[in-house]
Amino acid sequence: MNQPIIDLHCDLLSYLTRPNSSIYNTEEVGCAVPYLKEGYIKLQIMAIFAPVENKNHEFGLKQSEIFKNLNKDENELYRFEKEHLATFATNDNIGMLASVESGSAFCDETISLKEGFENLEKIIENAGSILYIGFTHHAENRFGGGNSSTAGLKNDGKALIDYMHTRNIAIDFSHTSDALAYDILNYISKENINVPIMASHSNYRPVYNHKRNLPDDVAKEIIHQKGLIGLNFVRAFVNPENASALEEHVAHGISLGGENAICYGADYFYTKDHPDKSRIPFYFKEHDNAGCYLEINKGLENQFGAEQKNKISHQNALGFIERIWK
Repeated sequence: MNQPIIDLHCDLLSYLTRPNSSIYNTEEVGCAVPYLKEGYIKLQIMAIFAPVENKNHEFGLKQSEIFKNLNKDENELYRFEKEHLATFATNDNIGMLASVESGSAFCDETISLKEGFENLEKIIENAGSILYIGFTHHAENRFGGGNSSTAGLKNDGKALIDYMHTRNIAIDFSHTSDALAYDILNYISKENINVPIMASHSNYRPVYNHKRNLPDDVAKEIIHQKGLIGLNFVRAFVNPENASALEEHVAHGISLGGENAICYGADYFYTKDHPDKSRIPFYFKEHDNAGCYLEINKGLENQFGAEQKNKISHQNALGFIERIWK
């Protein structure tokens, strides 16, 4: 029997801002609805993303409107809410939850922080709820340092953490600089902030040395705080030469004590206009689209057993959502 899949991260919403785009276009994006159905995805977290550019918050708001309008029966998608926790695996349609990938999606570098938080409230209103917020993407912004920078937590980042206190929205560490990751952990500890933590689409740096992958001390703290770490399928973060390294990342996560933290965060996005052609193909054929999940699960079951495979497929992520929504 196929196990339901929960995936913590895809960029379908930013793709849908393109003219003539479609949730059914399997030629353009690996998280198109036919692939989600083929892979038995029962809950897909959809990121609201924006780069560090002028008026980028408008791009974020647009994606939240797209998310709102996807909640229609003919799209074979539905907005996932607390009432669906017990029944999502048997629903014929695909549950969807929103997240925010980079604070730039609601607050660019020129507007006031007050206006930025008003934009975030509008995004939450459109989406119904959001599972997590990542402060940055690759570049540094007003909240802190992205994974391609060395900046740490800034004053606006502290204000964002304060905003998230007791709101049942997780902080996502997937695109933090190391300095930002450590600063966030120190700040929430020092100020006794009640906020869940996770890395929605990150692998492990000791397995493949890339700045997008987590150092062990950050991974261990996420595990210690009962967070989640979503396996990223992008070839550059797995190991550009070795598809089976994905299973090495699983083994490393387990070695850190993360058997109840590891889940999926494949990171499917529109790649055709990406400026870095050296990264093509972006995914190994074994991980090329969400339809591959059933075979990926078989490989994990063969190596780690059915119980661990089921945890990675959906149980860990579902348990996390249940805890923060209780």
